[in-house]
Amino acid sequence: MGPMDVQKAIKDSIQTEKDAMDFYKYGAERMSEDKARQTFEMLAREEYQHAESFFKIYTGNDIPSFQEFMNAPPNTASSWWKNLQGLLVQDFDERKALELAIEQEEALEQSLREMAARIDNPEISRVYIANASSTHNHLELVEEDYRAMYGMGG
Repeated sequence: MGPMDVQKAIKDSIQTEKDAMDFYKYGAERMSEDKARQTFEMLAREEYQHAESFFKIYTGNDIPSFQEFMNAPPNTASSWWKNLQGLLVQDFDERKALELAIEQEEALEQSLREMAARIDNPEISRVYIANASSTHNHLELVEEDYRAMYGMGG
């Protein structure tokens, strides 16, 4: 992977983490079950931190302010946002929100691990691996909430 490709991948990762943060932030506002809402709020904060870890290794100059980028309106083209909007069109369903979070976290972890394997720069690869490990922990937390609320696996 060339340096320009790596920087594009990092920028895409910043956006993906922001998309996940927006999903959890807006999902939390609609949760009526306290434990699930608290989990979504915590995950929104962690996704922010993930985005920040990618921003720190991004050498592009087209994101002048990390804070402004993260405060921008949600990316309505992202799968995270489209899935959330699909739930909002119906009556918000916490079970489906948790199931979507499980699906999205599984896919994100896999994507982060695949990207880490493709990047030659060990420092950048480590950032991807660390975020993949944290994403795996997110998956486990959401699955735990799902089991607690519905008595079965995701």
